Amino acid sequence: MKTLLTMAMLLAAQATPSARPEDTEVWTPEPPVVVPGAFSAAPPPADAVRLFDGRDLSQWASVKDGSAARWTVADGAFTVAKGTGNIQTRRSFGSYQLHLEWRIPAGITGDGQARGNSGLFLASTGDGDDGYELQIMDSYRNKTYVNGQAGSIYKQFAPLANPARAPGEWQSYDVIWTAPIFAADGSVMRPASMTAFFNGVLVQDHTVLKGTTRYIGSPSYKPHGRAPIKLQDHGDPSAPISFGNIWIRELPDAAVK
Repeated sequence: MKTLLTMAMLLAAQATPSARPEDTEVWTPEPPVVVPGAFSAAPPPADAVRLFDGRDLSQWASVKDGSAARWTVADGAFTVAKGTGNIQTRRSFGSYQLHLEWRIPAGITGDGQARGNSGLFLASTGDGDDGYELQIMDSYRNKTYVNGQAGSIYKQFAPLANPARAPGEWQSYDVIWTAPIFAADGSVMRPASMTAFFNGVLVQDHTVLKGTTRYIGSPSYKPHGRAPIKLQDHGDPSAPISFGNIWIRELPDAAVK
C-alpha cells in the first residue's frame, strides 16, 4: 500500500507543471505613453524626515547583516554597488507619504527587465523579494510585461500610464502608502494600498494590493508590523541606477471599522 501511495504521489507531481515566472506576466494592454513635465527637485516639507540629503547613507543599512550601506555616494546622489546587496532604512514605518528621485544611467544597455532594474519596497518584510515592490527600471521605449514596467506594483498591477523619461534624466516617485493591518490571529483586517505619481503623473490610484511581491507564484499576506523601506540591488549586468533626494512624512493609521 505504501509503495502504491508513493507512486501515486510521484505521478501526481509529474502531472502538475512547475510554476514559472512567465505565469504571472501580463503583456497587454500597454499603458499609454505620457510625456511628463520638466523635472523639478521637490524640497521636503518642514515635518519631513530626510532619508537622503545628498551627503551620506547614515539613514540606511545593509539588509543582509545590518552593517553600513555600501552603495556609493558622489555628487549629491548614491548609486547601487552591484553585488553588495539590498539596503533598507534604519527606521521602520507604518503609513506614510514618500518622495524619491532616481536616474537610469545614460549609457544603459540591454532590454526588457535587464535594463536598469531595481525596486522600491514600501515595506520590507525580509531579504530577497519579500515586501511590497513598486518597480524601478528603464521603461523609456523599452518593452516588457506591463505589470513589471516602471510604475507597476510588481507582478500585480500595471501603471495607468507610462511617463518615463529617457535614460540619463532624473525621475521621481511620490507615493502615499497605507500599511496593512492584521488581527491577532494573523488575518488581514485592512489590506495595503498605494497611490503613486511617476514624474507627476498618476500611475496607481488607491490600488489595493493582493499581498507581498512574488517573482514566481501569487502574492499573499503574512502578518507584520512597522517595517523598513528597502531599495533593491537587482544585480543585472547593465549599469547601476542612482538615487537622489528622498524624504518621508509619516501618516496616522486610521482605525479599522
